[in-house]
Amino acid sequence: MTPSFWRGKRVFLTGHTGFKGSWLALWLEKNGAIVRGYALAPSTEPSLHALAAGRSAADSVIGDVRDLAVLRAAMHDFAPEVVFHLAAQPLVRRSYVDPVETYSTNVMGTVHLLEAARACGSVRAVLVVTSDKCYENREWQWGYRENEPMGGYDPYSNSKGCSELVVASYRSSFFNEDRHAEHGVALATARAGNVIGGGDWSEDRLVPDLLRAFAEGRTADIRNPHAIRPWQHVLEPLRGYMMLAERLFTDGPAWAEPWNFGPADSDARPVSWIADQLVGLWGGEAQWRNGAQANQPHEASWLKLDCSKARQTLGWVPRWDLRTSLGAIVDWQRAWLDGRDMADVTLEQIEKYESTPTHD
Repeated sequence: MTPSFWRGKRVFLTGHTGFKGSWLALWLEKNGAIVRGYALAPSTEPSLHALAAGRSAADSVIGDVRDLAVLRAAMHDFAPEVVFHLAAQPLVRRSYVDPVETYSTNVMGTVHLLEAARACGSVRAVLVVTSDKCYENREWQWGYRENEPMGGYDPYSNSKGCSELVVASYRSSFFNEDRHAEHGVALATARAGNVIGGGDWSEDRLVPDLLRAFAEGRTADIRNPHAIRPWQHVLEPLRGYMMLAERLFTDGPAWAEPWNFGPADSDARPVSWIADQLVGLWGGEAQWRNGAQANQPHEASWLKLDCSKARQTLGWVPRWDLRTSLGAIVDWQRAWLDGRDMADVTLEQIEKYESTPTHD
C-alpha cells in the first residue's frame, strides 16, 4: 500500500457506519483521502462510528443503498474517483429471520451502487466487498480459489454469491476491459475471511459475544465450538482493499477480477480455540461453555480461502498472526471500558499494524 497515493483522492465509501467501514474511513483519512460515507445509521449502540465521529472529517450521508435515487445523487454530487462498497446486511443468522432485507440490501444494493457508479463520470476504480461465504461450500479442507463456483446455503451467503454474479455481469456488460478507454472504470470484488477487531458490537458474532459476556461477568455460550473459520484482524483485508484499489486506479482492467483476502493456513482455527485464547487474555472469571441448541439454523463448519493470487500477484501478505490480533482486540476493549478516546486508540492500532513486518 502506498499512503501517498490516497492524499487528496476523493473516495466514496458505503457502509462507513459499520464495523469494517469505520476502520476503513479512519485509515483513509489518516492517509489524506477526502471521504464521503453513505450508509444507514449505526446498527449497534455503542458503535465505533459514533465513538470516532468527533475525530473524523468524513462527509457522512445517512442513506439506504436500496434507494437508487438518493444513492446516485450522493455519489454524483461528490464526484469520487474511487468507490468502496461495504454496505450490507452482514449476519448469517439475521438472514434467516429477514431474507427479504438480506437480498434487497446485498443484491439490489450492489446493483444500485454499480448503476450510480456507471452514471458518475469521475469514477475510475470500484471495489465491491462480498464475503468468503459466497462460495458453494463443500466443507472440504483446502481453500477456495477465486474461480470456484458461487453458492451459499443460507440467505446471507447466497446473497453474497449473487452479488458476485451481479458484479461479473456489470463488468462484462458495462465495464468491459476491452472498452476501458471508453468508460474508464476498473471493477473488482474482494472476498475476506472472518474479520475480527475492536469496535464490533454485532450480535451473533463470536468475539463480540465473548467480550460482552466477560465484561458482564457471565459465562459465554458458544453455538458451534468445533467450527473452523479463517480468522483475521480487520486491518488485514482493509489493507488488501486499499492495495487493490490503487492498482485498479493506476493500471485499470488488469486487476478487475475477484480477489481473496484471508489469513495464513495456521490461523484457520476452531471456535473453541478462539474462546480459550480470549479467556486467557481477559483473565479473571472469564469462561465459556458449549451452548449449542437443537434445531438452530445451519452454519458452515469448515471454510477456508486460497489467497495465493493476492500474495503472489498483488504482494499482499498478512502482518498480524491470530494471537497478536486477539491481543489487540482485548487491548482495544479494555481501553474502551477505561473511557479512553477510541479514535486515538484505533489510530494507534493502525499505526502499530503499519509498522509490523509481514509474515507468511
